[in-house]
Amino acid sequence: MGAVRLSVLDTSPIVSGSTAREALGNSVDLARWAERLGYHRYWVAEHHGMPGVASAAPAVLVGRLAAATSRIRVGAGGVLLRNHTPIVVAEQFGTLEALHPGRIDLGIGRSIGGRAQTADLVRGRSEPASASFPERLDELLGHFTQHTSRAIPAEGNAPPVWLLGSSEASARLAGPLGLPYAFAHHLNPDATAAALRSYRETFRPSRVACEPTALLSVSVIAADTEEHAEWLAGPSKLKFLARRSGRSILLPPPEQAAAYPYTDQERAAIDAQFATVLVGSPDTVRDRLRALAEDTGVDELMLTTRVHDHSDRRRSYQLIAEARPHPLTSTIVEDLASPS
Repeated sequence: MGAVRLSVLDTSPIVSGSTAREALGNSVDLARWAERLGYHRYWVAEHHGMPGVASAAPAVLVGRLAAATSRIRVGAGGVLLRNHTPIVVAEQFGTLEALHPGRIDLGIGRSIGGRAQTADLVRGRSEPASASFPERLDELLGHFTQHTSRAIPAEGNAPPVWLLGSSEASARLAGPLGLPYAFAHHLNPDATAAALRSYRETFRPSRVACEPTALLSVSVIAADTEEHAEWLAGPSKLKFLARRSGRSILLPPPEQAAAYPYTDQERAAIDAQFATVLVGSPDTVRDRLRALAEDTGVDELMLTTRVHDHSDRRRSYQLIAEARPHPLTSTIVEDLASPS
């Protein structure tokens, strides 16, 4: 297989014992670290009203991350277009592209990123969600391509627009428009093959992409040993059980997860839910990433890592970047031991 790019998807997680300020600071640190490690792009997502997620304002955070780095592509994965007027999104990301030319990505999603009541607050009562998603997307793209657009910063400053999805619906929209496509494999792995097939079968070349361009977001936890990686995965498993029972908790420390008295039924549910999460030593994770890339034929894998301690998250990305022999990326930065 050819080289497949590695990138980072970050939700700025607020874990047990931390704050939103700490989570956002960790995102800045991780973006700098990912750049040094040779990752290709760094995306942040839009969520609202979620106690464990600090990335509610992607345009603001993208600007900070782009200013804190110098080479890595930075973008939204994504902006949820049902929550915003297209002209405002075009103004925001046109401005970002003007300030950081050639480094900004605009990923667009169709969900609302939280509870309906919270989405209503984000939109405002004066902005009904009446226009369909395809109509909003068409308007947004027009602001970047039409000289008559009133989104002044967007004129001549068009970042690549990616369409995000976790089902075939977005794939069937991205293909005919000739847009790059990002599939949330970490959310709906069973639909990956069908979505990519729909995207490729319906793709038409455009000024944005002359051939199908797809990436997958993948949940990954790497550690020095298999046992330690499983230890680090414990908090996500306990959080899953809490959500399954209707409770919302922040990601707990691994010690708390290890002490929980799991029932056989709970272990079975965890095994089913986490079957496609890549957990293990660097070699194990590397081999599973390679297999996933070969099976799906994607151009890029975007890794998202949910662990309690920020140092463990940094270490996970480093171990994957350093894995040898490495079939995924040839841009690993040397001298990682130098000060940040």
